[in-house]
Amino acid sequence: TPWKTWLSCEEVTRGYVYETDPWGVNAAVRRPAMGRFKHEAAAADPDHGYVYLTEDESDGRFYRFRPTTWGNLSSGTLQVLVAGTGTSGPVSWANVPDPAASATQTRHQVSGAKVFNGGEGCFYAAGTCWFTTKGDNRVWAYDAAASSISLAYDDSLVTGGSAPLTGVDNVTRSGSGDLYVAEDGGNMEICLITPDDTVAPFLRITGQSGSEITGPAFSPDGSRLYFSSQRGTSGSSSGGITYEVKGPFRG
Repeated sequence: TPWKTWLSCEEVTRGYVYETDPWGVNAAVRRPAMGRFKHEAAAADPDHGYVYLTEDESDGRFYRFRPTTWGNLSSGTLQVLVAGTGTSGPVSWANVPDPAASATQTRHQVSGAKVFNGGEGCFYAAGTCWFTTKGDNRVWAYDAAASSISLAYDDSLVTGGSAPLTGVDNVTRSGSGDLYVAEDGGNMEICLITPDDTVAPFLRITGQSGSEITGPAFSPDGSRLYFSSQRGTSGSSSGGITYEVKGPFRG
């Protein structure tokens, strides 16, 4: 978050978001106002005062949370994106009546809420929240100022040859505007998508087919990229490896 905390999301039915201290000094704090569902990722938008949230369900939704006071996630309003079945165009937002999902799952509470097939990573920068959906292997772009969505990547947009990006998962963005999309499985690659829609592999991890690439993030000055292999070479939950890639990067 812009106030130097980290949001950790529970990927379980009626899961919570926890606000944590990256330095481990303060205990994690549960944030129930942000909704109870199968959370995947969260991205703070300091320009408009929202936190965007993805849902890892095959009929998941895309949410945003507006804190009553920016920087304090203890209370606020949870909303869900409402739109038709198309992949581009204007959208609206509706309040989720019961964020606690005490009787009905959050994704089923608002008629017309747009379905997204397996929400994964999301990242906000420069007025846009990018998020991925694994079920259809897409990267979406939500333009906050225009309140519209579009596709930043879809297999159908690839001309000639096989799709270079498979198993879309976490996503981040460089200062020059390139998107870096990590694969969960596939070729175990991080691929980049340029502002002119060129898609190309950036790096590949070998010998770790039982793992997935997670958490790509740039250092504040943009000179280093960090990411992890969740289960490393051993394939076990304790075998994770974190990598540092030194720039310079494109742009």
